Amino acid sequence: MPPKKKTDAAVAPPKEDVVMEDEPAVDEIEQTDSANPAIYDGQRILTLSGGDAFNMSFEFQKEDHTLGNALRYIIMKNPDVEFCGYSIPHPSEALMNIRIQTYPPYTARDALKKGFDDLIDLCDVVTDKFSAAKENFVKEAQDAMEV
Repeated sequence: MPPKKKTDAAVAPPKEDVVMEDEPAVDEIEQTDSANPAIYDGQRILTLSGGDAFNMSFEFQKEDHTLGNALRYIIMKNPDVEFCGYSIPHPSEALMNIRIQTYPPYTARDALKKGFDDLIDLCDVVTDKFSAAKENFVKEAQDAMEV
């Protein structure tokens, strides 16, 4: 059997190469959302579609399990929250999604804000206790060296 001849479509001219420096970085791409994304200290948080005021999903850019698990734990401590869970859509993407369901009239957005505040308060307590323990350790070490 003779070899097949190349068709005109198979020998089409190659497409022009795109230089990667010409393409905008992921951080530079403007993402829009009809619910107006919230910005906390430069971190963009998008409200994902679907749900209502009491059932919402949020997308965090440049976040992973470190914030996801801590925030989920703190939000679930709130008695007005029915469900809170987070997921990382893919390990190679720097995205974290969190889903919050609340009992009316408490909104999911309020639960997220309270979760941020409670997590900040918890971090402040840990920092204060760590600093006090460190000062105590240094003082005891200095006292032991003097004796």
